[in-house]
Amino acid sequence: MLQQQIELAINENFQIVFFELLNESHMHSGPAPESHFKMTLVSEGFNGIGKVKRQQAVYRVLSDLMPQFHALALHTYSPEEWTIRATVPASPKCASHP
Repeated sequence: MLQQQIELAINENFQIVFFELLNESHMHSGPAPESHFKMTLVSEGFNGIGKVKRQQAVYRVLSDLMPQFHALALHTYSPEEWTIRATVPASPKCASHP
């Protein structure tokens, strides 16, 4: 399963404080059961690193898997940011999904 492969890659490559990967494919049109994901990743490794560099690090780790899915909403935080925020924005509804 693709979701398990993504989870394994993240677990093997980041110092995780909190990690959640949601399959949101049911919120989008199309038959693919694993096409849209939402990831929240809180890592010690994100301390002092900007949002773009964090996302690039995730994309590097998932580069071999990315051709297998359509979208990945990334929410990356340092532990300090997570302590302050501790919530993730809701995903928007797909324009072509009722």
